[in-house]
Amino acid sequence: MSDPLNEEPEAAKARRRRNLVLGLALTAFAILTFVVTIVRLGGHVADRTF
Repeated sequence: MSDPLNEEPEAAKARRRRNLVLGLALTAFAILTFVVTIVRLGGHVADRTF
């Protein structure tokens, strides 16, 4: 395992960029899942019959 305190600046920059991309991808996936759920539910959310 590498020591984050003693790593090269290029490695730190690459790690930061990779973490940013992964965070954005996770956020995009969560938003996509939310949108697909809302679209599939459509107008039937308020249409409850008891």
